[in-house]
Amino acid sequence: MYKMEKLKQDIRDYQLSSTKYAQYEQDKYSTYQNYLYKRALYGLDALTEEELKGTCSKKKQRIVNVYKRAQVVLNRFKQEVSIKKTNYIFQELFPKSKLTFSIISQTETDDNFRNTLTFKDLNITKDDIISTFIVKGILPKNFLSLREAPISLPSLKNASKT
Repeated sequence: MYKMEKLKQDIRDYQLSSTKYAQYEQDKYSTYQNYLYKRALYGLDALTEEELKGTCSKKKQRIVNVYKRAQVVLNRFKQEVSIKKTNYIFQELFPKSKLTFSIISQTETDDNFRNTLTFKDLNITKDDIISTFIVKGILPKNFLSLREAPISLPSLKNASKT
């Protein structure tokens, strides 16, 4: 009985003496880089209501177009990762099988197939996605060196003609 009371007191003392805040993991990207990344990944859903109201229709359409291209690129990337993982499994488990040879010879992706596996399931990190987006032109080539939003954003062609 005494040991149980001592244990409870030790737990209370620990809880009272420990820090009272949670420390969240921070990534290496600036606020502006995260903004560009989320805008490409989530499209208009990444914008707040105020940003949406203050954005012209042509810019909204540009964001939607980039988002759609990003989704196609991500789907292909997820398929490529899935193919690599399944090929590895088959090669390890059935190295001499004709079925394995047949499966690993098929490495092309299909744009009509939608890969529903999560990034976590495929061990795809934010860095992997950003690298893919940079290579495919979804994010700018100088993305990794961007720290702040440009003071004046480039205007759209024909933006004044409405």
